[in-house]
Amino acid sequence: MFEVFYNQAIRKMTVAFGSLFNNVYVQRLDSSGAETSRIRVPLGYGPKEKYIRRLREASTLGDSRDVEITLPRMSFEMSSALYDPSRKKNTLQQRFISHSNNNKVFNNYTEVPYDFNFSVSAMVKFMEDGLCILEQVLPYFTPEFTITVNISDINQKIDIPVILNSVEINEDYEGDFESRRMIIIDLDFTAKSYVYGPTKTSGIIQKAITTIFEPSDGFYYEGGSAGVSGTEGAKSKVTVGVTGPSGASSGVDNFTGYTTNTRVYGMTGSDGISLDGTNL
Repeated sequence: MFEVFYNQAIRKMTVAFGSLFNNVYVQRLDSSGAETSRIRVPLGYGPKEKYIRRLREASTLGDSRDVEITLPRMSFEMSSALYDPSRKKNTLQQRFISHSNNNKVFNNYTEVPYDFNFSVSAMVKFMEDGLCILEQVLPYFTPEFTITVNISDINQKIDIPVILNSVEINEDYEGDFESRRMIIIDLDFTAKSYVYGPTKTSGIIQKAITTIFEPSDGFYYEGGSAGVSGTEGAKSKVTVGVTGPSGASSGVDNFTGYTTNTRVYGMTGSDGISLDGTNL
């Protein structure tokens, strides 16, 4: 049942989500409102608790200098994944793509919808910095913002809505007057994405022959002897080529156009009425 495959769908979706917050800046203004400096906010993957601990506990470097983490800083992490039945499609649907040499076809079954929850945290020292970060994020989510991701050769330009669920602002008032102040802004998002099954490879169907039912007892072939059976007694036999009746070249080996052979059968009886309701 199971086989080894890795489409990197979740990884690519996570990278695309993180890139939304990769260019957030904090502006420092003077009393007249003129910009004095602009600081790019560092972004890292991981829980905010890790950065809070690094903030409160200085790390000792090799040169014996105690250095604290700098603020402002942002972090994000995937917190959960939940199956979404409301976006479920027919499991047997397939998506196909042909290979460049026209000899192979790649396909996989329909994607499985999942909601991925992300937590984004902005840690700042000044409330002004936090408000500056919020104003660069909130206007784009109303409450969703759509990102487009290329998952594989078959699944190209997949639109993933990212929904902003909530915003919380927390300020740590505990501790003595020597403790460092820290304001944390938590944003909760949901990315409505998909996961994909393995990709299958098959050859191109170049010719199909269909034989339709043979007549039973009591029927006869008009223009031939009664009791014709087997493939010779079929009501119709259709040979289908991949390019249709026009015969246009397609670059496919063993090319054939459409050919159709049809036999009409009647039914013996005292009323002399045929299968299609016309008089014999």
